[in-house]
Amino acid sequence: MSAPSVPEFITRYSGAIHGLIDGMSASNANSTLPYAKAIEQAVELVRSAQAAGRKVIMVGNGGSAGIASHQAVDYWKNGGVRAIAFNDASLLTCIGNDLGFENLFSAPIERFADPEDVVFAISSSGASRNILNAAEAARRTGCRLVTFSGFAVDNPLRTKGDLNFHVASHSYGLVEILHLYIIHTILDAKLQCFDGKDVFNHNQVIGA
Repeated sequence: MSAPSVPEFITRYSGAIHGLIDGMSASNANSTLPYAKAIEQAVELVRSAQAAGRKVIMVGNGGSAGIASHQAVDYWKNGGVRAIAFNDASLLTCIGNDLGFENLFSAPIERFADPEDVVFAISSSGASRNILNAAEAARRTGCRLVTFSGFAVDNPLRTKGDLNFHVASHSYGLVEILHLYIIHTILDAKLQCFDGKDVFNHNQVIGA
């Protein structure tokens, strides 16, 4: 197969993103859910955590760590939700060295999480041991758990959450783009539908 031209690649790449958005799948612990219903339930988890003074904790590796850091800031700055990502360099190197990379996120969750916090576990493969351990730590500490995975439809992370979002692609780039899209959608739906903020116009107050 010959390499495509850049315009041909863009057509395929853009088409793949649109197709994945249209075919987005989600589930709870028992069954599949319509995507919009899953977003609605995720918004309610975040709103309940905010009302109770609880936190949203976001964990991920690599590009997913970037999503976690970015969205943790957006959730507290724009959404008024206490939110954090455990991505400080000294924290990561300390835990990795002393407790093992597989405990990179489970250890701080066990130390800092409170019951009814919401943990967002983000993994393109859905098979990273430290993310799976983080999900299990979230359960042990009484947190609500929302997972974001891709690649195989039967990846182990996909069965662990109260809500599970799956991107049906084996492309790191596409999965990461869509994970960011979903997590942004949860926050923006909260802002637009409940907080009186127009996310389509610089988060200005609706009616101002």
